[in-house]
Amino acid sequence: MKEISILLKEYRVRNEVAKVERLAFVGAGDKDVYNITAPFVVGGKEVIAGRIEARDSEMAEIGFFEKQDLAWVLLTNMPKLALQDPFMTRIDGDLIIGGVEVFPSEADPKKLAWRTCLYRGKGIADLTLIFVGPVGMKDLRLKQLPSGEIAVLTRPQGEKGGRGKIGFCLIPKLTDLTVQLVEEAPLLPTHFADGEWGGANEMHLLKNGHVGILSHVANFDEKGDRHYYAGICVLDPATATFVAPMEIVAERADFLAGPSKRPDLEDVVFSGGLIRNASGTADLYVGISDADAQKRTIRDPFMKFEG
Repeated sequence: MKEISILLKEYRVRNEVAKVERLAFVGAGDKDVYNITAPFVVGGKEVIAGRIEARDSEMAEIGFFEKQDLAWVLLTNMPKLALQDPFMTRIDGDLIIGGVEVFPSEADPKKLAWRTCLYRGKGIADLTLIFVGPVGMKDLRLKQLPSGEIAVLTRPQGEKGGRGKIGFCLIPKLTDLTVQLVEEAPLLPTHFADGEWGGANEMHLLKNGHVGILSHVANFDEKGDRHYYAGICVLDPATATFVAPMEIVAERADFLAGPSKRPDLEDVVFSGGLIRNASGTADLYVGISDADAQKRTIRDPFMKFEG
């Protein structure tokens, strides 16, 4: 595996000028909307799920915004989930919405703990909690394969995962998902350098049966500031190995100038979702600096791995 410093140099050599736009959200008041999903269609509406949060708080909720003209407008008649960092997938035709629940730590109520929660429904209005993940784990992701099996990506931290590495397992059906299974999922072969971390944000089925993973890779600098980059890698679910290693596909400098939640979060790009286009391009939706949401149209990063 390569350190971020090397991945970044390689990325900057191949980077191309691309269209960038800031997404406009209506209905969140004076709160920020960031760490969004890519748009998805549900109930005949094009919708984005986004993290709604005050600039001086970590207590967020997920809201659902419908595309109306040039803006994304909050659906006020839909539930808001008390979660951070939404993601979506579909399993057996149902909508699965997930996010990170933040709550006081049992060991020290003055500190926060977190876990991933999954909701299931035919649509947004009837979402029901179906799974609560292990305490301390973000970036749990699911994707149903053509076989019907479900690929599960985990991100343990601590003794098993350090600052955060990606684990993987397959389950026959959604009801087989358990906290024990998530905790015991083997780590994929080394993919982040020591002292650096990351996680999966979204999985894409490729034509050759492999799974393209939209991810983020991150590290600290000597001042303790965080640096997050959008990345991708490719997994063969049959062998539980990477067939293409991690590479960076976007950095903060690629996007428009804007606000930051805190000074140490200025250089943060958090991958939200990717829409692959027939033209060979892809629309990358990201959270920026924990305060903003933008879209960049890039060359489809997975196309070269589908041969």
